[in-house]
Amino acid sequence: MLDTATLQEIARDLRLDVLEMTTRARSGHPSSCFSAAEIVTCLYFGGVLRYRADEPGWPGRDRFIMSKGHAAPLLYAALARAGYFDRSQLRRLRQINSPVQGHPIQGLMPGVEATTGSLGQGLSVGLGHVLGGRLNGLNYRVYVLLGDGECEAGQVWEAAMAAAHFQAGNLIAILDYNKYQETGPIAREMALEPLAAKWRSFGWKVLEANGHDVNDLVVKLMMAGDVLERPVIIIAHTIKGKGVSFVEADFTFHGRALTPEQAAKARAELLKPLA
Repeated sequence: MLDTATLQEIARDLRLDVLEMTTRARSGHPSSCFSAAEIVTCLYFGGVLRYRADEPGWPGRDRFIMSKGHAAPLLYAALARAGYFDRSQLRRLRQINSPVQGHPIQGLMPGVEATTGSLGQGLSVGLGHVLGGRLNGLNYRVYVLLGDGECEAGQVWEAAMAAAHFQAGNLIAILDYNKYQETGPIAREMALEPLAAKWRSFGWKVLEANGHDVNDLVVKLMMAGDVLERPVIIIAHTIKGKGVSFVEADFTFHGRALTPEQAAKARAELLKPLA
């Protein structure tokens, strides 16, 4: 595992990559990526995920599924940093005929384990991976990053029920609980609370974490990986747009890129010395 300061620097670098990608494309979901930067950093660089970037099809690898597919730029930035492909590919986000699409598409980029973006489906896909591994005698873990808005979809709860039924102990969900969706606060649009109690009632082990504290995240991710008898969800409390003050204050950056002028201000904030 990398040290705390290095993990924090990587999270910042991933945010800078997302900022450049979405601003260049003039399209994307920067604030949804920013809220999950530490989560993805800890998975790929905190000693959690078992993977081989030079052998992306290694059967024993752990799987990561970005269920909130609109945060694809964050996934691409992490995969590039991990060595799956050259960072120059990031400049092709959302271009015609580019493999670096606005939502992940399995088969176009190495390291992308599932085609996602139709929200609510990723947990079902993750369960399928677990059950497939069980049939094939493989003991890999499957991590699924959920958005809180997509947890309003019934399919999430069908998958949650099925995962508990099949005792899918290798399934770990992480909820990016930033409290906002595209149209406004979760509490106003379709309240999820009592959220932890809901997941427990479905038979899941529930952990909670500060989604921007890399030490807390790594500890909880390691704990989740040790639970064998049932699925685990980590409710990661995050801030939408984390790292850029004016993006944190305006949820409408969920689905729009920053202008070049805004991006310059955002870059200046992100480059301030880390605490």
